Amino acid sequence: MNKLMVFGAGIVIFFAIAAILAPVVTPYDPGKIDIDNILTAPSREHILGTDSLGRDLFSRMLYGARVSLLVGLIAVGISAIIGVSLGAIAGYYGGFADVLIMRFVDIMLCFPTFFLILAVIALLEPSIVNIMIIIGATSWMGVARLIRAEILSLKERDFIYAEHAIGAGDFRIITRHLIPNAMAPVLVSITLGVAAAILVESSLSFLGIGVQPPMPSWGNILSEGKSVMGAAWWMMLFPGTAIFITVLGYNLLGEGIREKLLKS
Repeated sequence: MNKLMVFGAGIVIFFAIAAILAPVVTPYDPGKIDIDNILTAPSREHILGTDSLGRDLFSRMLYGARVSLLVGLIAVGISAIIGVSLGAIAGYYGGFADVLIMRFVDIMLCFPTFFLILAVIALLEPSIVNIMIIIGATSWMGVARLIRAEILSLKERDFIYAEHAIGAGDFRIITRHLIPNAMAPVLVSITLGVAAAILVESSLSFLGIGVQPPMPSWGNILSEGKSVMGAAWWMMLFPGTAIFITVLGYNLLGEGIREKLLKS
């Protein structure tokens, strides 16, 4: 395991553990309003300070990590399922199915993903479930292309011809042999996709059309801090740093996996 993978994996694991242990680590309720401690600077009692409603920022950051990581992982899971399924069908069957699916991929790639997400959200109620589905449903194209390219190569191998010779069906060949052997480069795309999904969710929440208050997410905490930036620097610094470090961690992990695959 190279240094990039170790460092990236360390960041990812750290934030994952912090999110899981949020109720244990902090004694404060992330939604509890305390008018006596509005915009309190970082101190021993509130180590990251408080927000404009007196809520403990440290607890909101931890619970916000849950939301941001959950959105990233589930959105990428949805995009992986769609991309792997369509890419496998296109690569294995070829012909009309390949042309139809890949032209659809080309059409989807013509639209800027973020603006496409904005357009869809404008028609739907902004909620965490809708955010996960929309991000996943608009970010599968790279995975589909990778799977298709791998399967185009793999389906000409001898072990696939042997499966055909013993009467194995298409579904068994695709799910038991082709997809498992084609997943290595897709893992890199999936890892980088988590970082991109977290960044998209944070951007949407910052704009006020993502995860809605009072549910905390790093994006809406950052948005709240924008209006008090001059008086409460911690409201912008800590959530912004958390987003930066988490995205960096996933990107480094993805690059580490890529380097390992190239050497193997």
